[in-house]
Amino acid sequence: MRVELDVPKCVASGQCVMAAPDVFDQRDDDGVAILLEERPGEELRGEVEEAVAICPAAAIRLVQS
Repeated sequence: MRVELDVPKCVASGQCVMAAPDVFDQRDDDGVAILLEERPGEELRGEVEEAVAICPAAAIRLVQS
């Protein structure tokens, strides 16, 4: 799986970081999300799927690869 983050759409809510802290972080200056792991392991799939589902800006996509 591959994670895509549309940074311009991010509203800095931090929901992705709460759901999948091994995959996402936030910039210190404005809180916009940072993708830490573009291809997380399968063991993180549930966390990433949750982050996708709860992102208020729909800025995260999970792509099957």
